[in-house]
Amino acid sequence: MDFKQLATDRYSCRKFSDREVDEQTINHLLEIQRLAPTACNKQAQRIYILKGEKGRETIANATPHTFGANLFFVVCYDRDDCWVRRCDGFAGGSMDAVIAGCHLDLAIAEHGLGTCWVGDFDPVKLTEAMKLPDNHIPMVIFPIGYPAKDARPSRQHFDRKPLEHTVIDPS
Repeated sequence: MDFKQLATDRYSCRKFSDREVDEQTINHLLEIQRLAPTACNKQAQRIYILKGEKGRETIANATPHTFGANLFFVVCYDRDDCWVRRCDGFAGGSMDAVIAGCHLDLAIAEHGLGTCWVGDFDPVKLTEAMKLPDNHIPMVIFPIGYPAKDARPSRQHFDRKPLEHTVIDPS
């Protein structure tokens, strides 16, 4: 599959089958995110893996958006180990986490799995439920699994604004 087709076909999956994702596939997905470019190659992203009912319960402490998944990746960044922009102190770890998340999202789709970017969570509750170190800042939760037979993209998935809305040529 070419990249444009992969980007076109992937969608936010919100309903999963009970089929387990094997360890080899999980490791492959984690390797793909490890290859993501990061600011000054600091690799500040930290990926937590939560599995099964216990993992779903942990995630449910911070968001109702578990979608019945049995596997979750929580993408964080290490505030103490990321590039910081000198002129204003911006912590580049948030970008690193999002770039790694984009790699994960597309690798998940390439494997025939589904996921959805879950940003609607309480970071304090998630940090407490997962017992995250204070320097690991959660950015996004990926519920992961094989899409249920009746899983479909939302109607909004196909609504794309014209290119002129997102691209600005100041010349």
